[in-house]
Formats: sequence, C-alpha cells, structure tokens
Amino acid sequence: MPYLNSPPDPQNPFLYTDPYHNYSAGAAAAPFPHQRLDLLPPVGLFIGVFSIDSAFERRALVRSTWASHPRSRNGAGAGDDGNSTSRTVVRFILGQPRKDWERRIQLEMEGMSWSQFFFDSFKLNPHHFFDATEYNDIVILPMAENMNYGKSHTYFSWASINAWVPPVYVESSEPIPQFSYSNASSTPPRLAPHDPLLARQDAASGQPRPWVRPDYVVKADEDSFIMLAELEARLRLALNDQAPARRPDPFTMFMHGNTSDHEMPFGGVRALMHAGDVSTSRDPLIYWGYLVTNRLHRFMAGELYALSWSLVDWVARDPAVKDMTKGAEDKQTSKWMKSHPQSHAVRWVSERCWIYDHPRAGSVYAHGFLFPSEVTRVRESMAKELERIPADGPDTLQVSGSSFLPTPSSWAHSSVSAFHVRYSPPVDGLDISQSMEALVEGSQMSLLRDKTQLPKDAKQAAWIQREGRAKRYEGYRVGGTVVVHFIKQNMWFLETAVALLEGEDETEAEKYRRRPLPSSSRPFGHRQR
Repeated sequence: MPYLNSPPDPQNPFLYTDPYHNYSAGAAAAPFPHQRLDLLPPVGLFIGVFSIDSAFERRALVRSTWASHPRSRNGAGAGDDGNSTSRTVVRFILGQPRKDWERRIQLEMEGMSWSQFFFDSFKLNPHHFFDATEYNDIVILPMAENMNYGKSHTYFSWASINAWVPPVYVESSEPIPQFSYSNASSTPPRLAPHDPLLARQDAASGQPRPWVRPDYVVKADEDSFIMLAELEARLRLALNDQAPARRPDPFTMFMHGNTSDHEMPFGGVRALMHAGDVSTSRDPLIYWGYLVTNRLHRFMAGELYALSWSLVDWVARDPAVKDMTKGAEDKQTSKWMKSHPQSHAVRWVSERCWIYDHPRAGSVYAHGFLFPSEVTRVRESMAKELERIPADGPDTLQVSGSSFLPTPSSWAHSSVSAFHVRYSPPVDGLDISQSMEALVEGSQMSLLRDKTQLPKDAKQAAWIQREGRAKRYEGYRVGGTVVVHFIKQNMWFLETAVALLEGEDETEAEKYRRRPLPSSSRPFGHRQR
C-alpha cells in the first residue's frame, strides 16, 4: 500500500528538490494482502456524506444502494455476512436548510413519526412502503450551507464529540489494537435502516453493547459511490500496517548540526518551535485518500478522504486550524495535516488505482468500471512493455532536471473513456445489459470500438465472452473499486450501482466451459473407471 510521510512544501524550494521524481520506478506493486486482512479485526468507520437540503433524491439512492446493499457491505462472492462493515455507519451531513426546504428536511428526518399517522389512519401495512421507517441518518450542522467556508472543519469538530460506531462484535485471529480512545463509550444511538446488521441484532437483544469511538472519520461527497467493504479493507490494513521508518527527530538533527535541506522533514521548523506540544501518544496518525499532486499543491481529493481519530480530535481542538477554513476544503485539510505538531509522522496513505471518475465524466480521472481481473491484465501488459526499456532503466526517459519525455499514449489507454470527449457507445443498437457491459474497462464489448469491421454476431459474441463477478474479482471478496466519483446525474448513479452491485457470479458460458465433458466427447485414449 503506497504511503509517505508528510510531503514537502512546494512553496519552499529548499524542501522540495525533486517534485516529479518517480519513487515507484522499477518497483513492482505488491499483491493485495487477502490473508493478512482476514486476520485483523474490523475497524470503525464514521462516514459523513456531504449533502445539501435539496438533494433528497440522491440521499434516497445512497440509502438503497451502497449504504445497505450486501455486495457493498459484504464484498464479492459469498461475502463475510457483513462482519467487515459491522462497525461502519453512514450519515448525511447538511448545513442549516433554507427556509423553503426546512419542512421537507424535517419530514425526511422524522420518517416514521409522520408517516405512521398516514398508515394508521388508512389501516395500511407500513412494510409495503419504502418510506415506512425512520432514517435517523441526517446531521444538521450549526452553520449555513457552504462547502468551502468551514463545513469540513465544523463536521470534524462535531464528529470529535458526537461520532460513535458499534464495538467489535466478531472475533479475529489478532487482538484488537488499543489506543488512547479505546475505552471511550456511549449509549447506542437510534439506528438507521442501513446500519450494520450486527448492530441492529445487538439493539434487538434488549442489552445492547455501548458504542465506541471510530478509528476513522471519513468525509465523502454525495456524487461519490462507495463500496463499503472495499473502503474498510483499505483502512483496516492502513491502521495495522507498520509505519514506515520515520525521519530523524528534527530537534536531534538540530543539536547535531545536521540541518541538510534534503533531510529536514517538512514541519521540522514548527516541531522545533513547539517541541513541548508534541504528544507522546502512540495513536495512528493517518490521512488516507486519493493523492493529487501538481506543481503547487499536494492533497487528498475531496470526493473521499479519511482522518484517523487522533487527527480528528486535534483538528477540533487546535486554534490555528480554525483560521484555515476558507478555500477549497480538500486543500485546506492538507494544510491542517502539514501544520500538525507531528506533521513528519502523519502518514499520507494514497489509493489511486481504485478511486476514479464515472466513465461518462470526460475528466482526466475517468475510465471504465474497473475490476481486479483487468488490472491483472494491464500489469502483465505493462511488464512486457517495461522489458523493452534499455538496461539503464527509467532514467533514459529523463531529459534534464525534472523534465520527462511524453508518456506513451498506450500507457494511458482506456477502452471506454477519452479525456474531454463525450462518451458514446462502442457500437449502435446495444440493449441495456450490453450497454452496461460496454462501460466495463477492458470488456470485449468495450473493445468493439477499436475494430473497423464487425461481423453481424459481434455484439452477441462479446456478450457471451463477458466475465462473471467471481472471475472479475479473481475469487476474492475485496480488492477492487473503492470509489467512483463525479456522478453528476442520477442515471450515472444507477449505472454505477448496476455495474458494481449487480450481475451473476458466473455466466452461462463460464458454467458451460467448466462442466465435465460427456464420455463420448472425451479425448482419444481416455479410460473411464
């Protein structure tokens, strides 16, 4: 899992000598540690989805898809009965609603209390209706709705007091890690219908266990589609990973006269000035998300990022952070991390492969819906491509300083999307199922676009060759897409739900190929016992 200590400041050239160095050149990506994951206890996630008063349709879509769907909460294949996400809760975070929307939001929040009167009056069964429940999943912050004027800081401040998640319900091979916040607890809140099944079973037992502080507080945009089991798996591994070797303590470096620009970590000066404020806590300091880097900024993109609990608690308490709340909220959050008294110890954990934009978005981050089987094919293809690089390695691509030759276009190819080009199907006349298959990266249906002459049965042949979910996930529960972002239309949202949550585990063609051959079709010389 790629991670780094707090990145250097591009505004300070003495701490930013090589901004475009490819630190991964020549290094093979480690395989997903499935066995290691299964040994660890699940982590507690409090996910706040930033919404606005008028977005009730999007909230309804979230509730009925990724917040509750078994394939989001359990993972692929047989899943794990929701054990991994048994400590994951989802809430919608709103500012104060506008006057015209106050009643609509109140009705949405009250759910059962207003609808039950309707059902009782007309003697109807509430279980036959979608709205027959209390949502209990909306948080109204004490501020006017405005994304880039302090909403994130207000959210994390609220979470530092009010965020609770279920305790660990399931046993694991490795013990539950103990941190400074591990003993904090609270009475369980009123549950949302999409809260974990184990939490609802515990509440129904009559003796519910207290809830505890989350290991992470997550901020997400409502135009993001989140696979909860995938997110929990990445954050569980990050919490239990051994931290990389930390840089030398800046005070020790100063005392020994070692103030090399290359070795002084970003934040070292602040750490020297505030050495007495540095906490001795062993709590993890993790800033997780999609790392965006350019000449001026480094930050975790705002579609989704997570802060470990100690960072949340510090953000809420530090007076200097309160003066850094205006501007693009994701960039402001990165400034908070760089101003932390232990900024050199904050782990910036980046997940880039499995967070991307919807294939119709047309952005530089957009491509088709991605699954592990296609990533395996891409890696094998790139391994062959890299074998063609001369023996002296990636440095042959470098011209001078930090300038590089253009990346070959074949290295950034998508079979589905093209940057700044409006999406169109690969061929005309696709039905709904075929058009969805065409949105899957590397699928035979999407590859029809690259063929000049198509036989009459090309669409049917491509459909037959599609992969089932078991093959796409290579037989594992997790290891695929974590977040699809930039879902600006409800139709795009439904497409994402179908692509990631629906579909058979094994296609008819796959079942046919693995069935035993009849005796008359067995190879010559085969003896039947």
